[in-house]
Amino acid sequence: MQTPPAPERLPGDSALLARTGDLFQLLRDGKARTRAELIALTGLARTTVAARIDALTALGFVGPAGEAASSGGRPPSRFVFNANVKVVLAADVGATHASVAVTDLNGAILARHSGVLEVSEGPERVLTWVIRNCRALLEGIGRAERDAAGVGIGLPGPVEHDTGRPVKPPIMPGWDGFDVAGYVRAELGTEVLVDNDVNIMAIGERHAFWQDHQNLLFVKAATGIGAGIISSGQLQRGADGTSGDLGHVRVPNGEDVLCRCGNHGCLEALASGPALAAKLRAQGVDAASGTAVVDLAATGDVQAILALRQAGRDMGEVLAICVNLLNPSVIVVGGSLSRAGDQLLAGIRETVYGRSQPLATSRLRIEQSKAPVDAAIWGASRMVIEHVLSPEAVESAIRSAALQSA
Repeated sequence: MQTPPAPERLPGDSALLARTGDLFQLLRDGKARTRAELIALTGLARTTVAARIDALTALGFVGPAGEAASSGGRPPSRFVFNANVKVVLAADVGATHASVAVTDLNGAILARHSGVLEVSEGPERVLTWVIRNCRALLEGIGRAERDAAGVGIGLPGPVEHDTGRPVKPPIMPGWDGFDVAGYVRAELGTEVLVDNDVNIMAIGERHAFWQDHQNLLFVKAATGIGAGIISSGQLQRGADGTSGDLGHVRVPNGEDVLCRCGNHGCLEALASGPALAAKLRAQGVDAASGTAVVDLAATGDVQAILALRQAGRDMGEVLAICVNLLNPSVIVVGGSLSRAGDQLLAGIRETVYGRSQPLATSRLRIEQSKAPVDAAIWGASRMVIEHVLSPEAVESAIRSAALQSA
């Protein structure tokens, strides 16, 4: 995975510059630097930089990286971010599957496990599976639970991010208001962050492949249809964590189609995996799921191809509104239906480019996900990493270490 480039010089006044947490952000790009280089980048005094490096080294966040070339006298020591000092546990819970992984502090996956798991089985059963498999992965790579800096979890429904509680999730009976973060924290004893699965997919996909794009829309087309919205480089969750719920936007040609939410004409009722499978079954085609529809299209089945193309057009009707409203520079389509590639994307592009304002589409790219398997895991990990390695979190860790040694 790529790491965002560090600024050439830390911003802010001298008091802010002196914070160890801010100095640490320079080293997170993995480039080894000497004290002299850090002094030049920050403008801080030599004694200040030395003290900050010592504090970061004591925490294990920074380690030696050999010696730089000498210009005369003793060669200067170099320091580098130690991404292995802690690990992150990441979990992606879908409607019918779940994956867990262990990553380092750069987001590189060290171990992973996936399995069939129905989210409708309820929070205790699903989260017990997550916890059990996280422990097994840690044991498998020789790391202890105390080595975990935090746990990131993605769920297939609206989540109140600040509390980690699902909010009236339509396909998750028994999950509404459940204290997911508290349940997992009680077992694993570490920081737990929870978000909607599409949001973390947007985070993971952008960090890995689209860092140059500050305005990105990630669309997950699978059992449901939703979007993760990144605007000006920041994930937009909305007031109640429900932003990006494209699946329940009304599509003009679907007035007579009943959605499971109780309304008629919702995008999900027309273009989701289950909706496409039901449409083909009504035409006499054996299609048990959206995945089966994609597989049929791959073999040249005309009815499956036509269904996917129309699904793309229906998605395009909603995405055209999003393009006019949000003006993203890239729309990334993921989820199980995205495996259809251009069979789906052609319909989306046809409608979006035809229905959106020309200025809004002049530089717009509509692309298939480049991380169909790992986007959610990367995003869940990145969500934790940015939290536990923020300047404020590093400062807090240094203060705690100082109190313990006093």
